[in-house]
Amino acid sequence: MKGLLKGLVLFYRKFISPLKPPTCRFYPTCSQYALDALELHGPTKGSWLAVKRVCKCHPFHPGGIDHVPPKS
Repeated sequence: MKGLLKGLVLFYRKFISPLKPPTCRFYPTCSQYALDALELHGPTKGSWLAVKRVCKCHPFHPGGIDHVPPKS
């Protein structure tokens, strides 16, 4: 499952992201954050963290540095 989700993120990076202007307001980018979250926390919690991060990506959020939280 984790491999499938990571594959979807990599597909987005290779084929969809280049079609859009670079507007990421976070470091690391949302796609890198998703890959890191999936690797560290697994498919369930990693997906949830990635979705929460993407939901923060809008003009009214200041952005900034936002690393994946450590595994507890």
